Amino acid sequence: GSRLMIDPCIPAAWPGFTVTFRHRSARYEIAVENPGGVCRGVAALELDGVALADRSGVPLADDSQVHHVRVVLGVA
Repeated sequence: GSRLMIDPCIPAAWPGFTVTFRHRSARYEIAVENPGGVCRGVAALELDGVALADRSGVPLADDSQVHHVRVVLGVA
């Protein structure tokens, strides 16, 4: 596919987590933050420091780069 769908569901007590995802030659460093102590719901989604209007997923590239994804859980 051309997008990584983002819809984490975690225990409310977790402050967040990180994960590395590889797509072909690219690497995505994903940081999920849970400042409101919720279980799910994406309030904000950023790719390489730029907010994404479509908070359901991240466009994937095959560009040999490291990309940084920031996911903030909460109510949008």
